[in-house]
Amino acid sequence: MPSLRDRRKAETYRSIQEHALRLFAERGFDQTTVGDVAEAAGVSSMTVFRHFPTKEDLVLADEYDPVLAERIAAGPAGEPLIRRVAAVLADGLAATSPGERELMLARLRIGLTASALRARRWENHHRTTEAVVAALPAEDPLEVRVAVGACLAAVTTALTHWAEHGGDPHELAVRALNLVLQQKG
Repeated sequence: MPSLRDRRKAETYRSIQEHALRLFAERGFDQTTVGDVAEAAGVSSMTVFRHFPTKEDLVLADEYDPVLAERIAAGPAGEPLIRRVAAVLADGLAATSPGERELMLARLRIGLTASALRARRWENHHRTTEAVVAALPAEDPLEVRVAVGACLAAVTTALTHWAEHGGDPHELAVRALNLVLQQKG
């Protein structure tokens, strides 16, 4: 069970990010300052930066990479790696709560409209790939990068479609992942 300090830290993190997303949606990413976010969250700008090193992190930071890497590494070794990656991504989306989906949708929409965030999305993609490669040291790094890259691209495309057109994010992701898995070499 997390300590009181860890729970408070997590609550502050969530509060700051929720206030930031609300302000970015209302005013725009470029028009909202870190000071605005700090004021809305009732914390100092230093506290914001302690939790989120950059303004972009207020939108893009999450704690999914270690969980994703751990779950892929724990998957059945006899199953093709790309299927393990696809299953973990699909299962992760299926397990999201309505609140998590709401947060994800807000983050996506802001990320799609703010040009400053587009390059960081690629950086996040790379960081996710590297986390999975590190979790699978016995696997072929090229195979891991291709499997993760293909599956992340499929899910990212599905989630972008969801943000722009609606639908069920899990169903869209499963559909996109199945398109990747059906490809023959």
